[in-house]
Amino acid sequence: MSQDQAEVGNLQELLARVGAGLDQFLAFEHPDALARQNVWKAALDRPVPQQGVGIDEVTRELLEQIIPNGSAVTKPGFTSYITTGATTASTLASTAASIASPQRYMHTAFNFIEELSLDWLAQMCGLGNMKGIYSSGGSVANLVGLGGARQYAFEKAGHDPARDGVNRAVSVYASSECHHTIQRAGGVLGIGRRAIKPIACDDQGRMRPDALRVAIEQDLQDDILPMAIVANLGSTNRGAIDPLRAIGELAREHGIWLHVDGAYGLPGILDERLRDLYDGLELVDSIIVDPHKWLGASVGVAATFVHDRELLQRAFTQGPSDYLEGSIDDIDATTAPLEHSLDDFSIRYFDYGVELSAPPRGIVVWALIREIGVEGMRERIVRHNDMARELAAFCKQHPRLELLLEPTLSVCCFRYVAPQIDDLDRLNQKIRRRLVRENEYLPSTTRINGQLALRPCFLGARTDHSQVDGLAQAVIRIGDALVVEQA
Repeated sequence: MSQDQAEVGNLQELLARVGAGLDQFLAFEHPDALARQNVWKAALDRPVPQQGVGIDEVTRELLEQIIPNGSAVTKPGFTSYITTGATTASTLASTAASIASPQRYMHTAFNFIEELSLDWLAQMCGLGNMKGIYSSGGSVANLVGLGGARQYAFEKAGHDPARDGVNRAVSVYASSECHHTIQRAGGVLGIGRRAIKPIACDDQGRMRPDALRVAIEQDLQDDILPMAIVANLGSTNRGAIDPLRAIGELAREHGIWLHVDGAYGLPGILDERLRDLYDGLELVDSIIVDPHKWLGASVGVAATFVHDRELLQRAFTQGPSDYLEGSIDDIDATTAPLEHSLDDFSIRYFDYGVELSAPPRGIVVWALIREIGVEGMRERIVRHNDMARELAAFCKQHPRLELLLEPTLSVCCFRYVAPQIDDLDRLNQKIRRRLVRENEYLPSTTRINGQLALRPCFLGARTDHSQVDGLAQAVIRIGDALVVEQA
């Protein structure tokens, strides 16, 4: 019997051991990985093994050296980047898929749930009957949406850009607060990063429709093809929501594809207090959302939605291959009924995006929604938005904290202030650095109207109201200490 064969049937015991190690990790009683890197690097840094050590030893090293020295992203106090650790439901679902259905295609329960979960996600987020496709994250999801925009714009002009390439200059109008992956998408799609034209924002970080109109009309005069408008529903820096209806009506007026980056903020529609800010969703041509942000999925799950998924097929099809489609297309279904999943690819997601091999990510989204429902998701969104508002209110009352922007979603931008300190930007950078070293409350920084801000984004499923007071008090304590040191 080979070593591989000997491991069959051993999953239950091994997963139980790993699960116990992960439970211990989630107690967050371990030091930061950087603090003891010399220890775990020395244990792990080996030449490539010529002989295997077996699954028991691999499991031991996972439990002793690797899991305890994992990322701080999962911590309840981690508010730096708009990402989080997976919930239990997500972990169980992705683990099950890795064994039972490692690919998303073929006619299986996982493939069925891929589409069902996309429909659930669309309904939950107010997208009506839009159809979607999963990908690995917002970078690819935005690329897919803008790939659809490219196909649409050039087809209107009588040209197929996916088949023949781009044959003229285009513009993509994006908020100056857009995520930098929009520029990268321009490079990958062959229109060039310089085709992404930044549109000025107001002092709240929202795209200005008047500036957008000027840019479009100037390009039309210069015979530059307006390819797409990119709006934000929850910008990364501020959580700003662009005036969607005004932008959408301008897009319709000129026949321009409207793409919306809702990777972080689209689920904010579940907060009834904010629903009016999402007015105009029916004017959107493509929109993305990342379940691995606010919804608690494991990292690597994003979705792009469009009204016409066949447009994505024309934009991204790879053409049939002998070993895939060619292996089943000769079947005459009238005389040879389908009896095996390999007889039917079911929905061919590999023709709607850039990935052929891909896991069934929908099973994770299915598990998340099935576990707590839309109401559970709503409670999470409202809780996190309330936390940003609580911190904002505290900053307004405290003499050594300054609120730099009223929160829209769960991002709060503030800073420590002291009248005797000339360079407040540097002071707040130092505060953030000490927060990171303490490894308890971990915000990032950004700039708000030229001023450096501490920027927590309350997002994680394990993050609760205690994080608000804890972060505020830590900032005050560290800021006070730094002022004394600089006196």
